[in-house]
Amino acid sequence: MELFKKARQSQWYGVVFLLVVTILVWALFKIACPGTFGSPEQMLTYLQTGIIYAVGGCGLYFIVVMGLWDFSIGAVLVLSCLLSIGCSQTMGVFGLIVAPILCGALLGAANGLAYIKLRIPSLIVTVGLSLIYESLSVFASNWAGTRLDDAYKMFGSYPWNLILAVLAFALCAFILKYTKLGTYVNAIGANEATAKNMGVDVDKYKFLAFVLCSLFVGIMAILYIGYGTAQTPMTGMLSQSLNFKPLMGTFFGLALKKYGHPVAAIIIGEFIISMMFAGFVALGMPVTINNVVTGATLLAIVCITTKRVKGAVVK
Repeated sequence: MELFKKARQSQWYGVVFLLVVTILVWALFKIACPGTFGSPEQMLTYLQTGIIYAVGGCGLYFIVVMGLWDFSIGAVLVLSCLLSIGCSQTMGVFGLIVAPILCGALLGAANGLAYIKLRIPSLIVTVGLSLIYESLSVFASNWAGTRLDDAYKMFGSYPWNLILAVLAFALCAFILKYTKLGTYVNAIGANEATAKNMGVDVDKYKFLAFVLCSLFVGIMAILYIGYGTAQTPMTGMLSQSLNFKPLMGTFFGLALKKYGHPVAAIIIGEFIISMMFAGFVALGMPVTINNVVTGATLLAIVCITTKRVKGAVVK
């Protein structure tokens, strides 16, 4: 018992805990369907899917850790993918990479500016702006089509997808650990009033967090379009369905941030979710079971991470 208490105090407890969960999930589905789940090749496929959403989850972490929400990331992802397709046709690999990142950063700046100036909840701001971004994606698809040329699919498979993802993870970890932005987003999330009294320019760092969030979604778009090779416009708020897989990884990071390795938690968490999706499909369940897994996982993580105060009013 004493040994367990000491282990929980280790900064690596959260990562080890998630690795143990990963092994248990793999073992459970491997026993249930040994022939259709969990081979080395299949595990690489699960990882390939997981790292795509983990990149988006890293960006979303900067927002959610402050108690804010960004429900425009699905629309940002779709528009970034379509611009990546179009710019790759005119500027090659340079356009493929730079266009979605620049698009993400600019849309993130629009989100941050609207939130700061309008002074209304971030959820309402980003949902409203997502409708605008969805409309822009229709124009982008009319300009250059919806399918990525075969010559530019290198980021949809190993090793380029892994290289780009690792660079994104390293950038996120560096910002969180070694920059003022990383320190201040955590401080604002812990107690915004105290951070403001200490001289932190709260509006500035919220704005930067929105920019970083969508910038990482732009990086995610490079991996996403490379893996899927085509992207159609999504209107009528259909892009909202793309928000939740990155958000699950973000919640894993929040749940275990006290151990000091939120990026690792996001990566492993997304890998676990990817395995679970594949496991249920291997069991013969319909693909729509993914929505059940997504919803149940989100509820479970929120319940675990939320500090409930007896008698408090919940809205």
